[in-house]
Amino acid sequence: MTTGVPSLYLLIAFAPLVTAALAGMLGTSFLTGRAVIGRSAAHWLTILGVLVSAIGSVYTLTQTLGGMTFNGTVYTWSLLGDIRLEVGFLIDNLSAMMMVVVTSVSLMVHIYTIGYMADDPGYQRFFSYISLFTFSMLMLVMSNNMLQLFFGWEAVGLVSYLLIGFWYKKPTAIFANMKAFLINRVGDFGFILGIGLLFAYTGSLDYATVFGQADELAQTGFPGTDWQLLTVACISLFVGAMGKSAQVPLHAWLPDSMEGPTPISALIHAATMVTAGIFMVARFSPVFEHSTTALSFIIVIGAIGALFLGILGIIQNDIKRVIAYSTLSQLGYMTVALGASAYSVAIFHLMTHAFFKALLFLGAGSVIIGMHHDQDIRNMGGLRKYMPITWITFLLGTLALVGTPFFSGYYSKEHIIEAAHAANVWGAGFAYYAVLIGVFVTSLYSFRVYFMVFHGKERFDTHGHGHQHGDSEEGHGAHAAPEHDAHDDHHHSGPPHESPGVVTWPLILLAIPSVIIGLIAIDAMLFGDFFSGVITVFGDRHPAMAEIAEGFHGWLAYGLHGFLTLPFWLVVAGAVVAWYTCLFRPETGDAIRRNLSGVVNLLENKYYVDWFNENVIARGARVLGNGLWQVGDRKLIDGLIVNGSARMVGWLAAVSRHLQSGYIYHYAFSMIVGILALITFFVLIK
Repeated sequence: MTTGVPSLYLLIAFAPLVTAALAGMLGTSFLTGRAVIGRSAAHWLTILGVLVSAIGSVYTLTQTLGGMTFNGTVYTWSLLGDIRLEVGFLIDNLSAMMMVVVTSVSLMVHIYTIGYMADDPGYQRFFSYISLFTFSMLMLVMSNNMLQLFFGWEAVGLVSYLLIGFWYKKPTAIFANMKAFLINRVGDFGFILGIGLLFAYTGSLDYATVFGQADELAQTGFPGTDWQLLTVACISLFVGAMGKSAQVPLHAWLPDSMEGPTPISALIHAATMVTAGIFMVARFSPVFEHSTTALSFIIVIGAIGALFLGILGIIQNDIKRVIAYSTLSQLGYMTVALGASAYSVAIFHLMTHAFFKALLFLGAGSVIIGMHHDQDIRNMGGLRKYMPITWITFLLGTLALVGTPFFSGYYSKEHIIEAAHAANVWGAGFAYYAVLIGVFVTSLYSFRVYFMVFHGKERFDTHGHGHQHGDSEEGHGAHAAPEHDAHDDHHHSGPPHESPGVVTWPLILLAIPSVIIGLIAIDAMLFGDFFSGVITVFGDRHPAMAEIAEGFHGWLAYGLHGFLTLPFWLVVAGAVVAWYTCLFRPETGDAIRRNLSGVVNLLENKYYVDWFNENVIARGARVLGNGLWQVGDRKLIDGLIVNGSARMVGWLAAVSRHLQSGYIYHYAFSMIVGILALITFFVLIK
């Protein structure tokens, strides 16, 4: 058994931070008033930093697979009495696997960005941001205490705010990043309450100490109620996950975050930030296992997202937004697995999804480049012959997403469905049917995009795309501002074209794990000892994992069996419906929209969640704030207490000054009267 190397973990975490600082300070006018290093130096610096982290992460994973674990402090930040605020690392198979996923996807995104952001004036700033994001996510997944977890949690939120609003002159981008920031503040309020409860009752922020006292905490009631303390703490923690991992009703920020550059969609919304909540719940499995109520809450929330947010993807026409709603749906699948106590299945799907969803987002970006920055799928068609590499890699990502047997997504998604079916917590029945129907929905919107973009007749205009459509479902045109507000090439003429090598090579490299990582890792991650000692499951209370293990006989048999299952035929049904409505009888889709106009209107308005947030919650908050300002601040505090006390003093002074005549005999007379009054008082009370 090998021992951990703290200096290596510091290098893995801080290499992206150092290069982010160099690119941000020397590549922009922030520090010196002008850029000291150029574009090439900025991207090579940050790529080098992430490459160092990726190599170190792979080496660390090989060590943990050999039995190495590390849990130690590398820096004591502060001492508050007996409380130690520390920076430390917990390195085991879970954190090492997450480190490899984060750094490998980030490396592909860094390389891809060279081509995608080639003409953007904020080139160096962008590389600084994405490298800083990588550091923040690494600090989150490597932490061994709740303080450092919260630091990473907030850091990824901050950098995502900067990245979503990267084009800060674009009003929709500014609205989107503020929306993401505010909604995540709601989730983070719950998250810090959960951390505070665990800290208050254990006296420690360290994972090992908190998890070691989970049995004792399970016997503790929440003060003043008959609730279980851990139930309140777990639900509070999961509220944080609902914000970060975009679960209903804190999901509304993620589709709008597509206003940021496409590489950010892959980095934030596929493999890293949105999976932070899933990772956190799995890490805290020793705590969550004690609360069946919290698990029921989790599985129901996840099921709602998996089905109903996926349905919204069917009517989207912006290629990036379709994939964004797919992300929301797949995060719902992971959450269902968490609620079923199938934490290892949730992490397995997190890993497979990271690769194929990053592939789909970057593939969409390649399509956008080829279409001269037109994102509307109604303006595409027939791109297969113009963009062969993008076409084949996008198809492989689509097959993995829908759960085609032998593709990575099949092995993870199918086990989520089985876990929901085997779970015994309240709400598991609803979750099972939701994720089952969600298979058809996923196939429908995925193949709809695939057929409309790469097959059928060519609907683009080689002389400037003058027939762009606005997306009514977003309330504003998808092309109200071009994606690259610094670019004018969305007006260029000419047919679509394949993207440069710095774009297509990451697609090829991401396509490989999208196909094979599932069959390679399934034995160890789900039914081996990969998560032994890392994830806790009370098999006697939550038997889902034990039950699905009985039916697994290796990746090959499981893949062959997939062709006989109901989910596979739901995939086929979704593909056939998409083909029929997009290619064979395109007019059918228009007829359906006309006949189901009420349903379509509901979907186009996203179940009116945004309307409720903006017109009830936001407007109500403004009314409340205005009332507290006008009545509480101006009239009560300033008018009555502050200014009122001043006026009272002035009035008393005005009255009392009339008693000051300046004559000694007046004062002597007043003293005599006073003495007589006191003598009379004391005589009367005897």
